[in-house]
Amino acid sequence: MAQQSSNPLGTVLDPRGQPTNIVEPKPLAPRLDTLEGKTIHLIDIGFGGGWEFLEETVAWFARHMPSVKTVLKRKDGIMFVDAPQMWEDAKANADAVVLGVGG
Repeated sequence: MAQQSSNPLGTVLDPRGQPTNIVEPKPLAPRLDTLEGKTIHLIDIGFGGGWEFLEETVAWFARHMPSVKTVLKRKDGIMFVDAPQMWEDAKANADAVVLGVGG
């Protein structure tokens, strides 16, 4: 919500504004019985520190669960925009996805 004065110097946005669309929640995917022999896509969405965190995650799997194949990727575009091709690729080629946000 924006509010204007009679002598505007700028626009102030009210942080209490309500979302303009309704998003239906979706359940998480069912947990896999095991990760042994599975492929996991680790996807960085571009948030600071995400890539480094996921690199550490890849190294952890290499040390502790070498039968798990990890694929480290960067999401195309900006973090707030959906990437349908990325999800199609994950559905076709991964058993699980870790979507990293860093921090």
